Amino acid sequence: MSEFDQLYREVILDHYKNPRGHGLIEDADAEAEGENPLCGDEVTIYVAFRDDGDTIDEVKFSGRGCAISQAATSMLTEMVKGRSAMQVATLPREELLDEIGIPLTPVRLKCALLGLSTLKLALHKAKGTPLPDEWSGMADELDLK
Repeated sequence: MSEFDQLYREVILDHYKNPRGHGLIEDADAEAEGENPLCGDEVTIYVAFRDDGDTIDEVKFSGRGCAISQAATSMLTEMVKGRSAMQVATLPREELLDEIGIPLTPVRLKCALLGLSTLKLALHKAKGTPLPDEWSGMADELDLK
């Protein structure tokens, strides 16, 4: 294992043990729940916007799951503060994966992206921002009615 891989693993472990943005936002402006059925990870995302109604002021999450899903969601809450809803809705997953910094298996990739997909769903439900292309035709499964 390289020195950099070890450093990234320590950062992930720190976010898992001391998650940033963990908790609830009462009367959140946007909210969604996500689940990874492959491993049972669950996350609920809460968003509060600034007075302009578009800039993310605060993001919190609750849930349970593996170290990767919880740490990645913790990292995500720090990454998106101060960005607009549209900037986050179009945030490429590679930006979060670069922040995580270590190679992930396909199963772990789903864990790492759970928070991001749930945040994008919350923004879509609250602001009508676009969903990722791979979600087209999934309104029933995503509970968008």
